[in-house]
Amino acid sequence: MTSKRTPANERAKRAYLQYLADAKGRDEHSLDGVAKAIERFDEYNRRRDFRKFHVEQARGFKAHLLGERNVRTGAPLSASTIKSTLAALKAFFIWLADQTAYRAKIRYADAEYFNLTENVARVASAHRRKECPTLAQIRSMLNAMPVETEIERRDRALVAFTILTGARDAATVSFRLKHIDLENGLLEQDAREVHTKRRKTFTTWFFPVGEDFRRIVAEWVTFLREEKGFGPQDPVFPKTRVVPDADQCFAASGLAREPWANAQPVRAIFREACARAGLPYFNPHSFRNTIVKRAYELRVDAEQMKAWSQNLGHDHVLTTFCSYGALPDHRQGEIIRGLARPKSENDAGSPDVLKEIRKLLDKAG
Repeated sequence: MTSKRTPANERAKRAYLQYLADAKGRDEHSLDGVAKAIERFDEYNRRRDFRKFHVEQARGFKAHLLGERNVRTGAPLSASTIKSTLAALKAFFIWLADQTAYRAKIRYADAEYFNLTENVARVASAHRRKECPTLAQIRSMLNAMPVETEIERRDRALVAFTILTGARDAATVSFRLKHIDLENGLLEQDAREVHTKRRKTFTTWFFPVGEDFRRIVAEWVTFLREEKGFGPQDPVFPKTRVVPDADQCFAASGLAREPWANAQPVRAIFREACARAGLPYFNPHSFRNTIVKRAYELRVDAEQMKAWSQNLGHDHVLTTFCSYGALPDHRQGEIIRGLARPKSENDAGSPDVLKEIRKLLDKAG
Protein backbone atom coordinates (compact mmCIF):
# COMPACT_ATOMS: atom_id res chain seq x y z
CA MET A 1 0.00 0.00 0.00
CA THR A 2 1.35 3.42 -0.99
CA SER A 3 2.19 5.73 1.93
CA LYS A 4 0.41 9.05 2.30
CA ARG A 5 2.12 11.78 0.31
CA THR A 6 4.22 14.37 2.11
CA PRO A 7 3.07 17.94 1.30
CA ALA A 8 6.60 19.37 1.50
CA ASN A 9 7.87 16.76 -0.95
CA GLU A 10 5.05 17.48 -3.39
CA ARG A 11 5.82 21.20 -3.26
CA ALA A 12 9.50 20.51 -3.90
CA LYS A 13 8.66 18.28 -6.87
CA ARG A 14 6.39 20.89 -8.43
CA ALA A 15 8.94 23.66 -7.92
CA TYR A 16 11.72 21.57 -9.47
CA LEU A 17 9.67 20.59 -12.51
CA GLN A 18 8.69 24.24 -12.96
CA TYR A 19 12.36 25.17 -12.77
CA LEU A 20 13.26 22.60 -15.43
CA ALA A 21 10.49 23.83 -17.71
CA ASP A 22 11.03 27.58 -17.32
CA ALA A 23 14.76 27.89 -16.62
CA LYS A 24 16.12 24.86 -18.48
CA GLY A 25 13.59 24.71 -21.30
CA ARG A 26 12.87 20.99 -20.87
CA ASP A 27 10.02 19.61 -22.96
CA GLU A 28 7.01 17.70 -21.65
CA HIS A 29 8.46 14.29 -22.46
CA SER A 30 11.64 15.06 -20.54
CA LEU A 31 9.69 16.39 -17.56
CA ASP A 32 7.60 13.22 -17.46
CA GLY A 33 10.76 11.13 -17.18
CA VAL A 34 12.13 13.26 -14.33
CA ALA A 35 8.82 13.20 -12.47
CA LYS A 36 8.65 9.42 -12.77
CA ALA A 37 12.18 9.01 -11.42
CA ILE A 38 11.56 11.23 -8.38
CA GLU A 39 8.22 9.55 -7.71
CA ARG A 40 9.87 6.14 -7.83
CA PHE A 41 12.39 7.19 -5.18
CA ASP A 42 9.75 8.93 -3.03
CA GLU A 43 7.58 5.81 -3.02
CA TYR A 44 10.54 3.54 -2.23
CA ASN A 45 11.51 5.88 0.63
CA ARG A 46 7.98 5.67 2.09
CA ARG A 47 7.36 9.36 1.46
CA ARG A 48 9.86 10.50 4.08
CA ASP A 49 10.47 14.23 4.00
CA PHE A 50 13.33 15.02 1.61
CA ARG A 51 14.83 17.14 4.41
CA LYS A 52 15.53 13.86 6.25
CA PHE A 53 17.55 12.49 3.36
CA HIS A 54 20.53 10.31 4.19
CA VAL A 55 23.06 8.78 1.82
CA GLU A 56 21.99 5.30 2.95
CA GLN A 57 18.64 5.98 1.27
CA ALA A 58 20.45 6.50 -2.02
CA ARG A 59 22.47 3.32 -1.54
CA GLY A 60 19.37 1.34 -0.71
CA PHE A 61 17.47 2.75 -3.67
CA LYS A 62 20.27 1.77 -6.08
CA ALA A 63 20.14 -1.80 -4.77
CA HIS A 64 16.36 -1.72 -5.08
CA LEU A 65 16.53 -0.66 -8.73
CA LEU A 66 19.00 -3.42 -9.56
CA GLY A 67 16.53 -5.98 -8.20
CA GLU A 68 13.35 -4.41 -9.59
CA ARG A 69 11.52 -5.80 -12.61
CA ASN A 70 9.56 -4.22 -15.43
CA VAL A 71 5.85 -4.41 -14.58
CA ARG A 72 4.84 -5.16 -18.18
CA THR A 73 7.53 -7.65 -19.26
CA GLY A 74 8.70 -9.08 -15.94
CA ALA A 75 12.32 -8.57 -17.04
CA PRO A 76 14.90 -6.75 -14.86
CA LEU A 77 15.10 -3.02 -15.42
CA SER A 78 17.50 -2.17 -18.21
CA ALA A 79 20.81 -0.54 -17.35
CA SER A 80 19.79 2.53 -19.36
CA THR A 81 16.57 2.91 -17.33
CA ILE A 82 18.52 2.65 -14.07
CA LYS A 83 21.07 5.17 -15.35
CA SER A 84 18.46 7.75 -16.39
CA THR A 85 16.53 7.33 -13.12
CA LEU A 86 19.60 7.87 -10.95
CA ALA A 87 20.83 10.77 -13.09
CA ALA A 88 17.48 12.52 -12.66
CA LEU A 89 17.61 12.02 -8.89
CA LYS A 90 21.17 13.25 -8.65
CA ALA A 91 20.26 16.46 -10.45
CA PHE A 92 17.17 16.88 -8.26
CA PHE A 93 19.11 16.58 -5.00
CA ILE A 94 21.80 18.96 -6.24
CA TRP A 95 18.99 21.45 -6.87
CA LEU A 96 17.48 20.75 -3.41
CA ALA A 97 20.84 21.42 -1.74
CA ASP A 98 20.62 24.99 -3.05
CA GLN A 99 17.09 25.65 -1.80
CA THR A 100 16.61 27.61 1.43
CA ALA A 101 14.48 24.96 3.16
CA TYR A 102 16.95 22.17 2.37
CA ARG A 103 20.33 23.89 2.41
CA ALA A 104 21.11 22.94 6.03
CA LYS A 105 19.92 19.36 5.55
CA ILE A 106 21.40 18.24 2.22
CA ARG A 107 24.94 18.69 0.95
CA TYR A 108 25.94 18.75 -2.69
CA ALA A 109 28.19 15.75 -2.06
CA ASP A 110 25.18 13.72 -0.90
CA ALA A 111 23.85 13.67 -4.44
CA GLU A 112 26.97 11.83 -5.60
CA TYR A 113 25.65 8.68 -3.91
CA PHE A 114 23.16 8.35 -6.77
CA ASN A 115 26.05 7.62 -9.14
CA LEU A 116 26.10 4.21 -10.81
CA THR A 117 28.88 1.73 -10.27
CA GLU A 118 31.39 1.79 -13.12
CA ASN A 119 30.34 -1.64 -14.40
CA VAL A 120 26.64 -0.79 -14.63
CA ALA A 121 27.47 2.61 -16.14
CA ARG A 122 29.49 0.93 -18.91
CA VAL A 123 26.63 -1.42 -19.70
CA ALA A 124 24.15 1.47 -19.79
CA SER A 125 26.37 3.59 -22.03
CA ALA A 126 27.41 0.85 -24.45
CA HIS A 127 26.46 1.36 -28.10
CA ARG A 128 24.60 -1.65 -29.46
CA ARG A 129 23.92 -2.59 -33.02
CA LYS A 130 20.54 -1.42 -34.24
CA GLU A 131 18.91 -3.65 -36.80
CA CYS A 132 17.60 -1.84 -39.83
CA PRO A 133 16.06 -2.98 -43.11
CA THR A 134 17.83 -2.95 -46.44
CA LEU A 135 16.32 -0.98 -49.30
CA ALA A 136 15.36 -4.30 -50.87
CA GLN A 137 13.45 -5.28 -47.73
CA ILE A 138 11.65 -1.94 -47.70
CA ARG A 139 10.65 -2.51 -51.32
CA SER A 140 9.31 -5.94 -50.36
CA MET A 141 7.23 -4.26 -47.65
CA LEU A 142 5.78 -1.85 -50.18
CA ASN A 143 5.10 -4.62 -52.69
CA ALA A 144 3.23 -6.62 -50.07
CA MET A 145 0.98 -3.72 -49.06
CA PRO A 146 -2.47 -3.55 -50.70
CA VAL A 147 -3.48 -0.35 -52.50
CA GLU A 148 -7.19 -0.85 -53.18
CA THR A 149 -8.53 1.79 -50.79
CA GLU A 150 -7.36 5.30 -50.00
CA ILE A 151 -6.44 4.16 -46.50
CA GLU A 152 -4.19 1.46 -47.94
CA ARG A 153 -2.65 3.94 -50.36
CA ARG A 154 -1.96 6.29 -47.45
CA ASP A 155 -0.25 3.53 -45.48
CA ARG A 156 1.95 2.59 -48.44
CA ALA A 157 2.90 6.22 -49.06
CA LEU A 158 3.76 6.58 -45.38
CA VAL A 159 6.40 3.84 -45.58
CA ALA A 160 7.86 5.30 -48.81
CA PHE A 161 7.87 8.81 -47.30
CA THR A 162 9.84 7.63 -44.27
CA ILE A 163 12.72 6.19 -46.31
CA LEU A 164 12.64 9.12 -48.75
CA THR A 165 12.91 11.81 -46.05
CA GLY A 166 14.18 10.08 -42.90
CA ALA A 167 11.53 11.99 -40.94
CA ARG A 168 10.86 10.89 -37.37
CA ASP A 169 7.40 9.45 -36.76
CA ALA A 170 6.41 12.28 -34.40
CA ALA A 171 7.20 14.78 -37.14
CA THR A 172 5.52 12.71 -39.84
CA VAL A 173 2.09 12.90 -38.22
CA SER A 174 2.32 16.69 -38.06
CA PHE A 175 3.36 17.51 -41.64
CA ARG A 176 0.96 19.58 -43.73
CA LEU A 177 0.86 19.60 -47.50
CA LYS A 178 2.47 23.04 -47.54
CA HIS A 179 5.62 21.54 -46.03
CA ILE A 180 6.30 19.24 -48.98
CA ASP A 181 7.68 20.57 -52.28
CA LEU A 182 7.52 17.88 -54.96
CA GLU A 183 8.98 20.05 -57.70
CA ASN A 184 12.20 20.75 -55.80
CA GLY A 185 12.16 17.46 -53.92
CA LEU A 186 12.30 18.83 -50.40
CA LEU A 187 10.52 18.87 -47.06
CA GLU A 188 10.38 21.91 -44.77
CA GLN A 189 10.60 20.77 -41.15
CA ASP A 190 9.36 23.97 -39.54
CA ALA A 191 9.37 23.58 -35.77
CA ARG A 192 6.59 26.15 -35.38
CA GLU A 193 4.21 23.59 -36.85
CA VAL A 194 6.11 20.30 -37.12
CA HIS A 195 6.95 18.16 -34.09
CA THR A 196 10.68 17.95 -34.73
CA LYS A 197 13.13 16.74 -32.12
CA ARG A 198 14.15 19.55 -29.77
CA ARG A 199 11.95 21.86 -31.87
CA LYS A 200 14.63 22.30 -34.50
CA THR A 201 13.84 23.85 -37.90
CA PHE A 202 15.65 22.49 -40.95
CA THR A 203 15.14 21.51 -44.59
CA THR A 204 15.34 17.94 -45.84
CA TRP A 205 15.93 17.24 -49.51
CA PHE A 206 14.68 13.84 -50.65
CA PHE A 207 17.42 11.27 -50.13
CA PRO A 208 18.71 9.45 -53.25
CA VAL A 209 17.28 6.08 -52.25
CA GLY A 210 15.31 5.33 -55.41
CA GLU A 211 12.86 6.92 -57.82
CA ASP A 212 10.22 4.31 -56.95
CA PHE A 213 9.95 5.69 -53.40
CA ARG A 214 9.71 9.24 -54.71
CA ARG A 215 7.03 8.26 -57.22
CA ILE A 216 4.83 6.67 -54.55
CA VAL A 217 5.02 9.80 -52.40
CA ALA A 218 4.39 12.10 -55.37
CA GLU A 219 1.35 10.09 -56.45
CA TRP A 220 -0.05 10.26 -52.92
CA VAL A 221 0.42 14.02 -52.55
CA THR A 222 -1.09 14.61 -56.01
CA PHE A 223 -4.07 12.42 -55.07
CA LEU A 224 -4.70 14.47 -51.93
CA ARG A 225 -4.44 17.79 -53.75
CA GLU A 226 -6.29 16.98 -56.97
CA GLU A 227 -8.79 14.25 -56.08
CA LYS A 228 -9.47 14.87 -52.39
CA GLY A 229 -9.27 18.66 -52.66
CA PHE A 230 -6.85 18.97 -49.75
CA GLY A 231 -5.24 22.37 -49.26
CA PRO A 232 -1.90 23.55 -47.86
CA GLN A 233 -3.06 23.30 -44.24
CA ASP A 234 -4.33 19.72 -44.55
CA PRO A 235 -2.19 16.82 -43.28
CA VAL A 236 0.05 14.78 -45.56
CA PHE A 237 -1.11 11.68 -43.70
CA PRO A 238 -4.68 12.20 -42.48
CA LYS A 239 -6.16 9.91 -39.89
CA THR A 240 -8.82 7.34 -40.70
CA ARG A 241 -12.43 8.47 -40.49
CA VAL A 242 -14.39 6.18 -38.17
CA VAL A 243 -18.22 6.01 -38.42
CA PRO A 244 -20.91 3.73 -36.96
CA ASP A 245 -21.98 0.93 -39.29
CA ALA A 246 -25.37 -0.80 -39.68
CA ASP A 247 -24.75 -2.80 -36.50
CA GLN A 248 -23.88 0.36 -34.58
CA CYS A 249 -20.25 -0.68 -34.41
CA PHE A 250 -17.45 1.65 -35.45
CA ALA A 251 -15.82 1.02 -38.84
CA ALA A 252 -13.22 2.76 -41.03
CA SER A 253 -14.70 4.94 -43.74
CA GLY A 254 -12.04 6.73 -45.76
CA LEU A 255 -9.90 9.64 -44.63
CA ALA A 256 -10.61 12.53 -42.29
CA ARG A 257 -9.03 15.94 -42.76
CA GLU A 258 -7.30 15.86 -39.40
CA PRO A 259 -3.87 14.47 -38.53
CA TRP A 260 -3.24 11.66 -36.07
CA ALA A 261 -2.89 12.77 -32.45
CA ASN A 262 0.33 10.78 -31.98
CA ALA A 263 2.68 8.41 -33.79
CA GLN A 264 1.17 5.17 -32.50
CA PRO A 265 -0.81 4.52 -35.74
CA VAL A 266 2.42 4.99 -37.74
CA ARG A 267 4.15 2.25 -35.80
CA ALA A 268 1.12 -0.02 -36.21
CA ILE A 269 1.25 0.47 -39.99
CA PHE A 270 4.95 -0.42 -40.05
CA ARG A 271 4.35 -3.50 -37.92
CA GLU A 272 1.66 -4.79 -40.27
CA ALA A 273 3.73 -4.00 -43.38
CA CYS A 274 6.68 -5.98 -42.01
CA ALA A 275 4.42 -8.92 -41.13
CA ARG A 276 2.91 -8.96 -44.64
CA ALA A 277 6.40 -9.10 -46.13
CA GLY A 278 7.50 -11.86 -43.73
CA LEU A 279 10.04 -9.58 -42.08
CA PRO A 280 10.82 -8.89 -38.42
CA TYR A 281 9.39 -5.62 -37.18
CA PHE A 282 11.42 -2.59 -38.22
CA ASN A 283 10.20 0.55 -36.51
CA PRO A 284 10.06 3.88 -38.40
CA HIS A 285 13.19 5.17 -36.67
CA SER A 286 15.26 2.26 -38.01
CA PHE A 287 14.84 3.69 -41.52
CA ARG A 288 17.21 6.50 -40.49
CA ASN A 289 19.91 3.85 -40.01
CA THR A 290 19.12 2.51 -43.47
CA ILE A 291 19.60 6.00 -44.89
CA VAL A 292 23.06 6.30 -43.33
CA LYS A 293 23.98 2.87 -44.71
CA ARG A 294 22.96 4.23 -48.12
CA ALA A 295 25.53 7.01 -47.71
CA TYR A 296 28.20 4.39 -47.17
CA GLU A 297 27.09 2.54 -50.29
CA LEU A 298 27.41 5.74 -52.32
CA ARG A 299 30.91 6.28 -50.86
CA VAL A 300 30.24 9.94 -50.21
CA ASP A 301 33.13 12.25 -49.38
CA ALA A 302 33.35 14.38 -46.24
CA GLU A 303 31.47 17.39 -47.62
CA GLN A 304 28.72 15.17 -48.97
CA MET A 305 28.50 13.37 -45.63
CA LYS A 306 28.08 16.71 -43.89
CA ALA A 307 25.18 17.54 -46.22
CA TRP A 308 23.72 14.07 -45.59
CA SER A 309 23.99 14.65 -41.84
CA GLN A 310 22.29 18.05 -42.02
CA ASN A 311 19.56 16.47 -44.12
CA LEU A 312 18.81 14.21 -41.14
CA GLY A 313 18.62 17.24 -38.87
CA HIS A 314 22.00 16.77 -37.19
CA ASP A 315 24.19 19.71 -36.25
CA HIS A 316 27.29 17.54 -36.07
CA VAL A 317 28.32 14.84 -38.51
CA LEU A 318 29.67 12.79 -35.60
CA THR A 319 26.08 12.41 -34.36
CA THR A 320 25.26 10.71 -37.64
CA PHE A 321 28.25 8.39 -37.40
CA CYS A 322 27.82 7.52 -33.72
CA SER A 323 24.04 7.18 -33.56
CA TYR A 324 23.25 5.68 -36.95
CA GLY A 325 26.48 4.69 -38.64
CA ALA A 326 27.34 1.29 -37.16
CA LEU A 327 28.42 -1.07 -39.95
CA PRO A 328 27.04 -4.62 -40.29
CA ASP A 329 29.54 -7.28 -39.18
CA HIS A 330 30.03 -8.61 -42.70
CA ARG A 331 30.80 -5.14 -44.07
CA GLN A 332 33.16 -4.43 -41.20
CA GLY A 333 35.02 -7.63 -42.07
CA GLU A 334 35.13 -6.77 -45.77
CA ILE A 335 36.69 -3.39 -45.07
CA ILE A 336 39.29 -4.72 -42.64
CA ARG A 337 40.28 -7.52 -45.02
CA GLY A 338 40.41 -5.02 -47.88
CA LEU A 339 42.84 -2.83 -45.97
CA ALA A 340 45.26 -5.76 -45.83
CA ARG A 341 45.48 -5.83 -49.62
CA PRO A 342 47.98 -3.57 -51.45
CA LYS A 343 46.39 -0.39 -52.78
CA SER A 344 45.99 -0.12 -56.52
CA GLU A 345 46.92 2.95 -58.52
CA ASN A 346 43.23 3.88 -58.62
CA ASP A 347 43.15 4.03 -54.84
CA ALA A 348 46.23 6.22 -54.56
CA GLY A 349 44.40 9.41 -55.41
CA SER A 350 41.24 8.78 -53.41
CA PRO A 351 40.37 11.46 -50.82
CA ASP A 352 41.37 10.92 -47.25
CA VAL A 353 37.91 11.15 -45.68
CA LEU A 354 39.16 11.35 -42.10
CA LYS A 355 41.35 14.35 -42.95
CA GLU A 356 38.44 16.04 -44.70
CA ILE A 357 36.20 15.47 -41.70
CA ARG A 358 38.90 16.90 -39.42
CA LYS A 359 39.07 20.02 -41.61
CA LEU A 360 35.31 20.46 -41.41
CA LEU A 361 35.33 20.03 -37.64
CA ASP A 362 38.20 22.50 -37.22
CA LYS A 363 36.39 25.00 -39.42
CA ALA A 364 33.25 24.62 -37.33
CA GLY A 365 35.22 25.02 -34.11
